[in-house]
Amino acid sequence: MRLAIGIATRGRPAILAEVLRELGRQTRPADRIIVCHVTPEDVGAPLPGIEYLTAPAGLPRQRNAIMDRAADCDILLFLDDDFLAAPGYCAVTEAVFAARPDVVVTTGTVIADGANGPGYTVEEGRALLAADAPPAGQLDAHPHFNGYGCNMAFRMAVVREHGIRVDEALPAYAWYEDLDVTRLIGRHGAILRLGGARGVHLGAKVGRTPGLKLGYSQIANPVYLARKGTYPWNRALRSMARHCAMNLARSPRPEPWADRWGRFRGNMLALADLLRGRLRPGRIEEL
Repeated sequence: MRLAIGIATRGRPAILAEVLRELGRQTRPADRIIVCHVTPEDVGAPLPGIEYLTAPAGLPRQRNAIMDRAADCDILLFLDDDFLAAPGYCAVTEAVFAARPDVVVTTGTVIADGANGPGYTVEEGRALLAADAPPAGQLDAHPHFNGYGCNMAFRMAVVREHGIRVDEALPAYAWYEDLDVTRLIGRHGAILRLGGARGVHLGAKVGRTPGLKLGYSQIANPVYLARKGTYPWNRALRSMARHCAMNLARSPRPEPWADRWGRFRGNMLALADLLRGRLRPGRIEEL
């Protein structure tokens, strides 16, 4: 099988370089590694063996550009530009896709996720990978609701056959774009979480969406996807309530890495727009 790795990046050249070096340790090397950036400053000095392309800013646009470039591949593995994959990640992913023709999306096991905290340095991420003990079975896999955007693989034959794209109506960091596109692909087969495809999401805070815009997306995007039919209303409403409550509760004493008050203001602005009938994900570009 031809396996490509796609990385959309913006504003993290130093971390990206370390992620690309780490991919050199894969026991099953990717046939292609495609990096989509916006400006030359996003990638720094090009590395040999890497395909670089540019696209307009925005995660969905950049990921669609990668999907177009990797159209001749069997598997496309999307990794975030701050995700360190364990050496066996590609081998396990390929083995599962080969053994299970019904599988259309896989997502790995994130052994540590810096997105939920202050984040990890590259050195800390490598130490976590070195200490990790993966399961013995290479095909260890379990059904999952959706792929997690920092590490998710698509069967490209299904993507091509059904013309599936990442929704560009979700701008910028595109909160829940991973849920949307993997649920679309998942209509045609199984979505699995792989126990043996492992990695660390550093959760770098550089290049993140500002609090006000993120808070707006935490309401606007679930409503948009529920109306679209890729996110059940009961899950969308729980997600919206959870983030509003968390942002409000933590606003008096926010974490150093999170603009909780800005997020809560964004939540409230989106709810007001919902009541006025003008809620849409793209409004964050006007905030």
